[in-house]
Amino acid sequence: MPVRLARLVIDALLPPLCLSCQTEVAEPGSLCPKCWSAMVFLGDPACSCCGLPFELDPGEGAVCGACARRTPRFSRARAVLRYDDASKALILRFKHADRLEGVGAFARWMARAGGTMLTEADLLVPVPLHRWRLLSRRYNQAALLAVAIGRLSGVAVEPGMLIRARRTPPQGHLGHDARARNVAGAFKVAEGRRSRLDGRRVVLVDDVMTSGATVDECARALLKAGAVAVDVLTLGRVVRES
Repeated sequence: MPVRLARLVIDALLPPLCLSCQTEVAEPGSLCPKCWSAMVFLGDPACSCCGLPFELDPGEGAVCGACARRTPRFSRARAVLRYDDASKALILRFKHADRLEGVGAFARWMARAGGTMLTEADLLVPVPLHRWRLLSRRYNQAALLAVAIGRLSGVAVEPGMLIRARRTPPQGHLGHDARARNVAGAFKVAEGRRSRLDGRRVVLVDDVMTSGATVDECARALLKAGAVAVDVLTLGRVVRES
């Protein structure tokens, strides 16, 4: 059966649904107009380091107050969406509810958001889950995103480069400093993989960046093992009101 005909049959039996609200849409892996308009897509002007959006353009190379006070170990971070009430259901459904039909769309959005970083990258490395959490969830959402972005960009993917050396408690209730203490020393480069990092520029992939503590600790481990630089690319990003 031709691919186009098979697609028509599948859509007739199982109409494509909005990735967020589950109403019927025209194309698989898409958002309905209402959900699309509710999403806040991030872009310039933003902190040249962590990607925090600015209300006004302070000029090229400007950094936010947090990055000025303490320079992150990663070089640049970029995200697609503001993590808020509109995007939360979309991302949590993907993260916890086995709803993987959005991976292709998420990867396309992330590839656009990380255009310059991906052009300069040698490797894509997902933030790992602890083995017990991976066993209960059955998949690592960051690894799925990294593989899909790798297909689009042509950048090599190393899903097993980083391992979570110890299981960390949930961080939802913790502030920035407590999050940093919680993940300190939690990540390391897998045995036998260090040579693949030597002199390479890495893009670290995750679903959501909250305080940046997790990706910063991952960047520390990658740089210590030989990476020349680490950038960060996420689907969502928490933007705290000043």
